[in-house]
Amino acid sequence: TSVAHFVAHPGWRWSKDVAPIAGTSSCQYRHVGYVVSGKLAIRMDDGTEMTLAPGKVYEIPPGHDAWVVGDESYEGIEFASAHDYGRSAEALGDGAWVKVLREHNERIRRVIDRHRGREIATLGDGFLALFDGATRAARAAAQMDSAVNDLGLRVRVGLHTGEVEVAGGQARGVAVHAAARIAALAGPGEVLVSGTTRDLLEGSGLDFDSRGEYELKGLSGSRPIFALKT
Repeated sequence: TSVAHFVAHPGWRWSKDVAPIAGTSSCQYRHVGYVVSGKLAIRMDDGTEMTLAPGKVYEIPPGHDAWVVGDESYEGIEFASAHDYGRSAEALGDGAWVKVLREHNERIRRVIDRHRGREIATLGDGFLALFDGATRAARAAAQMDSAVNDLGLRVRVGLHTGEVEVAGGQARGVAVHAAARIAALAGPGEVLVSGTTRDLLEGSGLDFDSRGEYELKGLSGSRPIFALKT
């Protein structure tokens, strides 16, 4: 988990100071954090406004502008999106692959954050993430391949819905194994989902192709697998 110490000085405004770099009309990241001092005004794309003040815990959805209020610097602690605003200063090496891998991981984390996912584990270029709904998980999965495509990389994703126990920072349960087995079946750029997840996505507007039934290693019986149309 990354935690960032965020400081913005009087006169700072996202649309003025960050938008030219981000290339978007509003901030597209989800922020979760705690206000230490100062005030920060937020305006959502739909016109909703709020002001963050000391002692407040906040969640800011994607699609917003932000600016410092008054002549006191704003100071906060960021949890979501900390990967983008509080990068580690530790040297990661100069190898070309290390640089590509670092960029790949940062982009995938942005997608996970944007859809309110929770990163549980990372191994090389692989991620295990939990979401509070099948639709959020599927929409995040649909964006992952395109997020890293210009790096010359492709992403394989497997989704399953079930009971998961998180203990000591580790996710346990049959659902975790099922998702891993489904991901192993995916080809480059594919998002495969279990029949359970497909049923929960009914009415979501997402379309799927049937890939038949498979016996997943370590799990009993054959299970239907579907591919998300992207």
